[in-house]
Formats: sequence, C-alpha cells, structure tokens
Amino acid sequence: MSRLAVARIDLAVLTANLTRLRALAAPARLMAVIKADGYGHGLERVARAFAGADAFGVAAIADGQRLRAAGHDERIVVLSGPDAPGDLAELRRLDLDAVIHHPSQLEWLEAEAGGAPLRVWLKIDSGMHRLGFAPARVAEVHARLTRLPQVSPEIVLMTHFAASDEFVNPVTAQQIETFAVATRGLPGPRSLSNSAALLGWPAARGDWVRAGGLLYGLSVVAGKTGADHGVAPAMRLATRLIAINRVARGESIGYAGTWRCPEDMPVGIAAIGYGDGYPRSAPSGTPVLLREREVALIGRVSMDLLALDLRAVPDAHVGDEVVLWGPDLPVEHIAAAAGTISYELTCGVTRRVLFVEG
Repeated sequence: MSRLAVARIDLAVLTANLTRLRALAAPARLMAVIKADGYGHGLERVARAFAGADAFGVAAIADGQRLRAAGHDERIVVLSGPDAPGDLAELRRLDLDAVIHHPSQLEWLEAEAGGAPLRVWLKIDSGMHRLGFAPARVAEVHARLTRLPQVSPEIVLMTHFAASDEFVNPVTAQQIETFAVATRGLPGPRSLSNSAALLGWPAARGDWVRAGGLLYGLSVVAGKTGADHGVAPAMRLATRLIAINRVARGESIGYAGTWRCPEDMPVGIAAIGYGDGYPRSAPSGTPVLLREREVALIGRVSMDLLALDLRAVPDAHVGDEVVLWGPDLPVEHIAAAAGTISYELTCGVTRRVLFVEG
C-alpha cells in the first residue's frame, strides 16, 4: 500500500491565478515560470493548467524535452540558456528560446557554422550580480548577436531583480534605471518583472512579465499569504492519523525528548515527515488542521511521522485527515514557523507523496 500522504493540486485554481495575473500584467505578455517541476506541483500538470500563457520559463533543456514530449507547442524559454556548445543544436531541435548571460555562450554561438535562427534573450546584470552581462558591455554584446545569422533578429532584453519583494527598497529603482541606461537605443522587447515586481513596481512592467510563485498561489512578500495578493493556493498537502496514544504528564515526545507533556494527554501520530518533504525544522507549536481545528505539532519531525497535541480535539480518531497546508492553512504560516519560504516547502514535497488532481 502507498503512503497516506497526498498532495492535491487544483488545476482550476492554477488557471484562475493565471487569468488574474494576465489581467494584471496587460498589456505586457506573461511568461509562466514552471521551473523546479512547476514549483513542486508537477511540470506537465501545471503546463496544462497554464496553456493560456504567452510562454513557459524553465530552468533546463531537460524541462523543454519533457514539455515537447507531452505535446506542448508553446514558446519555451530556457532561463539559464545553453550549458555547453552541444546544447545549441538541442535548443534548435526542440524550438526553445535561450537566455544568453555569459561570454562563453556568446562565443559558442559565434563559433557555429550555421543553423536555423535561435530566439535569444540577452540578460543584463543590473545589480543582482548572479547572471548577466555588465551594463557597460550590453551594446557590444547586442551588436555581436545581431550580426549572427544563426540568431533570430528580435532579441529580448532582460534582467532580474534582487529585492523587488521589498516595495520601498531603493535597490529596485536603481536596477530599473541601470537597465534603462544599458539598453537605451537598442531595439527589442524588455523583460524585467518577476511576480513581486508585477505587484509592487509598475514602472518595471515592460513587454514581458515572468510570473512564478504567484501563479501557484504563493506569497511573494514576507508576512503575507497568496490570498493577500488575490491568488489562491493550488496545493493541499494532507495525511491521516495512524495512532492516538495517551501519554502521562512529564513524559517526552519524539527524538531527543524536546517536548514534555504538561499533563496526561492524547498524542496523535500522523503519517508524514521530512522524508515526504515536511520541514524537519518546523518547531513544536507549528499548526496543522484536524477536523477543521488547529492543533500543534509537538516534538521533532521525524522521517516518516510527526506527533500532534490532540487536547483541542478530544473526538479525534485514527484515520482522521490531517492537513499540513492548503487553502485553509496557508503554507506561508508553516514556512514562517520553519524559518524558510513557501517556495521551498512546495518544491520540497517528495515523490513518495501521492499527487492527485482536483
């Protein structure tokens, strides 16, 4: 028998989130970023739900291979571009766009003997200092790309923000200005905004918006939930109680005995743990839902199991559903308790969890 942990993905919610963000981004086109296996929701699954997007953004050519194998003919942008010279032929075979962000990639293109024109996005490092050409080199690199017959004439100019989720942080305004100066006079569409910038930086709307977390109903601002941004969470992670034990006052719970019972009390054991992707760092007191009531996790999360304080639900029974996160318990609350972000939690759900749609 399979594990009791189930991640239910609501495709209708995903599509509704896409519709909401397309309207917010208009007249810019919207790229649905579906990297990291669709932020943990399933690559092919979310691609079906996001079929109305103007393009898909993926992290690797392998994602493009999966999408083409599944029958998707949408425009697909490989956000880190080619990793080796041989990747250029595969990008063309699959009709994928390539982000060019490093001199080595430019040299591979220039060394080619020909080939069908490749759609290229030129990435500029406007201040994040991760990937991209320095602003002073942009005009030169753009000219070199434009001279290549193996590059499509329309080159998209793009950058990425370091702090767009902080709406009063001047860093983003500085990056917008740096990008504007570096690209002044150059033809081609512009792409600056991620999900957070779509909400907080209308001056960065540009011609393409690259939406990620918001599409899945995840917050992009600290202290907020997806619902605060007008989107709904698409993932509901749940399991079942497999034991209820009466534990005496003063007895410890779980590995290392980090939590002690303040009184004689019922302790529930749920069939989920860090082997399923629930964060081991979640401390005692982290909420879960049982019979539509919040109860607290107690003790350390183990690989396959976690313990719950059932004093607030005296009518609990073995077999009852336990909800770890979902529409009625925002994943952001669990992430905050565990000292991480919601993206990490949804991306971290492991493949031994049963994924279902509906």
